[in-house]
Amino acid sequence: MAASTLKIENLHVSIEGKEILKGLNLEINGGEIHAVMGPNGTGKSTLASAIMGHPKYEITEGSVFLDNEDVLEMEVDERAKAGLFLAMQYPSEVSGVTNADFLRSAINARREEGDEISLMKFIKTLDKKMAELDMGEEFAQRYLNEGFSGGEKKRNEILQLMMLEPKIAVLDEIDSGLDIDALKVVSKGVNAMRSDDFGCLIITHYQRLLNYITPDKVHVMMQGRIVKSGGAELAQRLEAEGYDWIKEELGIKDETVGQEA
Repeated sequence: MAASTLKIENLHVSIEGKEILKGLNLEINGGEIHAVMGPNGTGKSTLASAIMGHPKYEITEGSVFLDNEDVLEMEVDERAKAGLFLAMQYPSEVSGVTNADFLRSAINARREEGDEISLMKFIKTLDKKMAELDMGEEFAQRYLNEGFSGGEKKRNEILQLMMLEPKIAVLDEIDSGLDIDALKVVSKGVNAMRSDDFGCLIITHYQRLLNYITPDKVHVMMQGRIVKSGGAELAQRLEAEGYDWIKEELGIKDETVGQEA
């Protein structure tokens, strides 16, 4: 089976009439990890939300295709079933629904009727993945993100990623607020997913995450589009020198396009 491809062409996205993304192009293939970096307000989180179909974001032009299927014609749940995954910057709390129940329901929602995962296989897989993320057994029966610390929520997002095994994952500032130990655990989980059947887009402000997850490609966003791409060394230079050299090189005077949500 050929590796999956997420292809974004000339994407324009607005919020309440204000254009945030202004012709963004990006292609991610299975087996690749891409990192998107850029100053605040350039549209990084807007990109993540638009891919997954958040109703606040209006797509005015462009296309998003996953394996030649039009993502923009899909409802949010259909995008997830097709193999897209979003780890959010601020995961929601859901009272009354345990992590285990949520994960089993999410897995079965992506499978055909009559092909649901068996309870024993689910429990065995869940226990294994939680152990890999240094998560105690009690996490399975805690309500989804309720009362979780910031680091616990991020680990829980990676647990969902590892259990659901999507084709393409978008990780929106998964490193935000993590101490070094939690960062290493989260990175371990992402690295464990590396395969020809898995592509990943990491949105981050900081090189430190990329010390543990080495990207195949790094992209810089300014003014609502990708203005420069390179290898892992690009992120290292951004950490050392900031963004001014790119703005000077490209003649960019004001990189801010508006709020990010």
